[in-house]
Formats: sequence, structure tokens, C-alpha cells
Amino acid sequence: MKIINLQKQLGNLSIKINDWKIQDGKVHGIIGANGCGKTSISKLILGLLEPENIIIDFETIDSSQITMTSQRPYLMHTSVYENIIYPLKIRRITPNQEEIDFYLTKFNLFHKKNEYAPRLSSGERQKLSLIRSLIFHPQLIIIDESLSNLDMESVRLFENTINDIQKNSPVTWIIISHQLAQIQRMCDRVHFVDNGSILESGTVEDMLFKCDNERLKKYIDANILSFKEK
Repeated sequence: MKIINLQKQLGNLSIKINDWKIQDGKVHGIIGANGCGKTSISKLILGLLEPENIIIDFETIDSSQITMTSQRPYLMHTSVYENIIYPLKIRRITPNQEEIDFYLTKFNLFHKKNEYAPRLSSGERQKLSLIRSLIFHPQLIIIDESLSNLDMESVRLFENTINDIQKNSPVTWIIISHQLAQIQRMCDRVHFVDNGSILESGTVEDMLFKCDNERLKKYIDANILSFKEK
């Protein structure tokens, strides 16, 4: 996927991306300080924000096969099961009960299948949101800080799920995170957002350990403690 000439003014923040290539089938990490435009850029890709100007060449990605999870996912006021099958309903896809039960069991939500989804704990909401995102087999999945407040066991479960998908049937991921250790573990490419623009892009090694951009180095130094994550 290629994004060209993206422009959007959001208050004092001016988002401007001249030419940004997101390689298909790879896990992309998006890093940058709070308020730099990471979430806004993802919403512009999804069409949740209307840009002043943008050209998106989706290439091999079907624009209807893009989804996003957030730190505070919206859940419909119905059961866990109904939340999961909603993306299938709107796409007129028959639910695969075996697959649904597999994910519910894997994320320890099977026993809450018929419970009222908004009553789930914060961690359970994140798990449900990820299942809902995966269930229709999208081609691009954006994860916006969804793993930041999870316990380590849940983080590993999310990461292992993503790794399994990439081994068997790779899709494109955009992971927005301040956790540099997680970015290091999971990502193929890293993109640094600064003041509404993609300032640098490269491999994990080049971006996190061999960077010569002063703004990127300053950001990494400020978040270096996340590398101590076990």
C-alpha cells in the first residue's frame, strides 16, 4: 500500500505525508511521541477522518478488508458472541462456529460467550476486540496501543497469535506502540512519526540501534526503559 500527498490540519497539528510505502504482508511498527499524529494517520487510512488531500494506492489490499483495534475498543451493547460475528454479518459471511470457538477458547472467553460484552474487564475487552478484528480475515490490521495496558501473559498471547498468522497466511499489520521492546520483537519495519510526518522508516535494526536522526535518537533515549521488558 502506498500513501501519497496526505494532508490534514487537526488544530495545531498539521499532518503531511508526501510518499509512504507500507509493504504488504509485513508487520510495521509506528513509533513517536504522544500527540505526534500516529492515531490520526491511522484514522485517515481507515477513512474515519476526512483528509484535505490524499491518494491511497491499496495495491493488493482490498480497501474493505481493513480494520483497527484501539486501547479503548467500542463494544456493542450485546453479547460477546454477537460482537464477534458483527463484522461477518455486515459482509454477509456465514460464521464459522469452529473458528469462533477456537478463538474464544484461545483467549479464555468461551465461558463468557453469551455474556453482556460491555461488562467485560479491560483486558477481556481487548481480547474480544482482537477476535472481532481477526474473524473476517482482513488484509490490513491496525493495532493502536491495544497491548499497552495488558498483563504480560496476555501480551504474549496477542504476540503469539500475530506471529502464527504471519507464519501461515501473512497479512499487513500496523502496530502503534511506545513499547520499543515489543516493536523490536514483532516488527519487520519501523516508521517514526514526528509532528505529523513520517520522519524516518527502516528495519528494526537500523531504526532502533543504528539511527543517526537526532529526533529519533531523542525519542528512543526517552523510551529506553521499555527495552528492559522481559
